[in-house]
Amino acid sequence: MPYETAPPKNLSAISRGMLRWYDFHARDLPWRIGPKARKQGKRPDPYHVWLSEIMLQQTTVATVAPRYAEFLERWPTVSAIAAAPVDDILGQWAGLGYYARARNLHKCAVVVCRDHSGIFPDTEDALQMLPGIGEYTAAAIAAIAFDRHAVVVDGNIERVVSRLFAIDTPLPTAKTEMRSRAADIWPAKRSGDFAQGLMDLGSAICRPRSPRCSDCPISSACEAFAKDAQEEFPKKAKKKAKRKRHGAVFALFNSKGEILFERRPDNGLLGGMQGLPGTQWAEKLSGDLFADAPLEISWDEVGEITHVFTHFHLTLVVYIAQVPKGFRRQPGRQWIAPAKVSLPTVMKKAVELAVNKIGSSE
Repeated sequence: MPYETAPPKNLSAISRGMLRWYDFHARDLPWRIGPKARKQGKRPDPYHVWLSEIMLQQTTVATVAPRYAEFLERWPTVSAIAAAPVDDILGQWAGLGYYARARNLHKCAVVVCRDHSGIFPDTEDALQMLPGIGEYTAAAIAAIAFDRHAVVVDGNIERVVSRLFAIDTPLPTAKTEMRSRAADIWPAKRSGDFAQGLMDLGSAICRPRSPRCSDCPISSACEAFAKDAQEEFPKKAKKKAKRKRHGAVFALFNSKGEILFERRPDNGLLGGMQGLPGTQWAEKLSGDLFADAPLEISWDEVGEITHVFTHFHLTLVVYIAQVPKGFRRQPGRQWIAPAKVSLPTVMKKAVELAVNKIGSSE
């Protein structure tokens, strides 16, 4: 192998071994400036780093990579996102989930342009003052974009650190301890490369299952490896069963095949997105469901769809109807062709069922 694998003798040797490994094995990612390019003087664009970090929250690299390219093509600068209508950003975000991130993306861009002349601040404290940027994201941007000495701990790094030091405390309680132990091995220089190296190690080598310890540059210092207990870490608290919620939605069609949509409130789940009128989501359906329908007519039940959110399973019963003559749509609702509306995944499922059923009944 082209990098040294001598057993690290101290904590600083771990960081040196990691950086040597990263120099040869860094992933080629569209938002990353690799170690070779950095040595040649190229530096990351803070806008690119910020955009990728927001998109990667609760989402995989494989999912984000093509969507990141689409965002960058449409909005190549932070000022472009700040000037864009928030509806356009929400529409482009459809399918990525956690829509508050998209709203905060726009809010953050506006603040950066208004209060910082379009230039991202370069410290963790200043970055955390921006909308949508918490402790982790601030550290990641500070380290990767500006090479600040900032300790970055994502899920991959948690796994590496928990195994390296055989941390017995279960997550999420162990997060503080993991951050402290990560700080013990964090180098004074090349902070961004070190963070990305640990991320790559966790993704490719120190995997949740079947870790490739024989290919790990720091396995000789790993306490879990020494105990042959790699897959026992990180320790996790027993998961609670996800709650189940139920609701109903109403797809009202006009003669053009358009559906009556309404925009959801800005706060809460799917905030600011278009959706079908419907009931509240509750543990069980009760009361008069049709009190929440767009109008009092005969509705046909056509089936149900299910969707899994982070903390609960949702089942929606879908109803359809054709609009009667003389109907006047209420303020806040509009007729939109199903193919032209940007919807969150759960609403897309409901609309697809409704369209298929209305088509088969004609």
